[in-house]
Amino acid sequence: MKNSKEYIAEHKDRFLNELIELLKLPSVSADPAFASSTKETAETVAQSLRDAGCDTVEICETPGYPIVYADKIIDKNLPTVLVYGHYDVQPADPIELWDSPPFEPVIKKTDKHPDGAIFARGACDDKGQMYMHVKALEYMVANDRLPCNVKFMIEGEEEVGSANLAWYVEHNQEKLANDVILISDTGMIANDIPSITTGLRGLSYVEVEVTGPNRDLHSGLYGGAVANPINVLSKMIASLHDENNHITVKGFYDKVEELSQLERDKMAEAPFSLENYKKALDIDDVYGEKGYTTNERNSIRPTLDVNGIWGGYTGEGAKTVIASKAYAKISMRLVPNQDWKEITELFKAHFESIAPAGVTVKVTPHHGGQGYVTPIDNVAYQAAEKAYEQTFGKTPIPQRSGGSIPIVALFEKELKSKTILMGFGLDSDAIHSPNEHFGIWNYLKGIETIPYFYQYFTEMSK
Repeated sequence: MKNSKEYIAEHKDRFLNELIELLKLPSVSADPAFASSTKETAETVAQSLRDAGCDTVEICETPGYPIVYADKIIDKNLPTVLVYGHYDVQPADPIELWDSPPFEPVIKKTDKHPDGAIFARGACDDKGQMYMHVKALEYMVANDRLPCNVKFMIEGEEEVGSANLAWYVEHNQEKLANDVILISDTGMIANDIPSITTGLRGLSYVEVEVTGPNRDLHSGLYGGAVANPINVLSKMIASLHDENNHITVKGFYDKVEELSQLERDKMAEAPFSLENYKKALDIDDVYGEKGYTTNERNSIRPTLDVNGIWGGYTGEGAKTVIASKAYAKISMRLVPNQDWKEITELFKAHFESIAPAGVTVKVTPHHGGQGYVTPIDNVAYQAAEKAYEQTFGKTPIPQRSGGSIPIVALFEKELKSKTILMGFGLDSDAIHSPNEHFGIWNYLKGIETIPYFYQYFTEMSK
């Protein structure tokens, strides 16, 4: 029998080629134009799980995109690990900012990835990280090293709010019963500084619409006499933060979890260079809520950001027009104790209340989810810690993430089990951005590490 490192070395080229073929499929769940390729991706994932050794594989239809379920049950008396991931990806826009086509994967070396990285939409979020688990299972089955039961639940709507996953989980609790949920949809500090994500922020995502006159108007004939929705929307958005970058929505901070100074000091032990951070982003200074460090602002503090804004004429040349409507998409990242539905209602009430006379405002909620914190004193976290120690040679740092995986809180509520977030991406991997990539070293290191989690979790659960 081979250990995981030996097996990976023998099958490295195939593992890379299989991921590259998966990345060629444009499974953009937000755009109906990609519906057929998104469904094809589900079928491809299902086949990969069959090939890896699962005994049961199902493509479960939903009102949206299907959920791929698979399992290999070797002994019902042994622990069960439920692996969650997603096969859908973010839109690739703006296409013109990609150095290579987003669905034509290429391998290039970078400063952070001297062994090469795969550049493609979904490389890190989440196809590459999800596929690590498929290949880890293949290794364990092929070498008779699977120590416990495993189930997979891979969805196709994570990037649009997982609307149908909640229904699926609620109606398949016995089928999905497990002792721990394992997810790789996060990152780590650096390739030589492993970390395990212990907290996620929640999310509230809304779209706002400001309407003025009943039609677009000539800016010369009407300018200065009627409210311009674009001007009004810009002022309303600007008012959502005060001079200290504190969010002004009434009640927004009422339930925010305030970490103790001891906890904040512990977070500060993680290696971080502000100069390198600024250099990597090509900015001359950082920006955020007064009284908090950069790492605190992007993990333990809530935020409100405009993700898109539009209205009026944006084509070539000039068109002197006052638009009838202006729009913006706004996301709020939330911390533990903030309920996303409550925050959405607070935002709606506030935004409508600050609209001046002459316009009407419409706030449309899109999706959201609760924040999540996993304790570091449970068996599953300790098993993950030992797995990283085995393959990295050092103890991983527990770290809270600024990102959101809304369904993690749902899993705990419905399935009554904890989630362990074993991410292998880096902050520099440009997820959700042009030129997204995933290091080859990271991909293979994940495949090497994951089987040790199964081993230690099974041993420590006895």
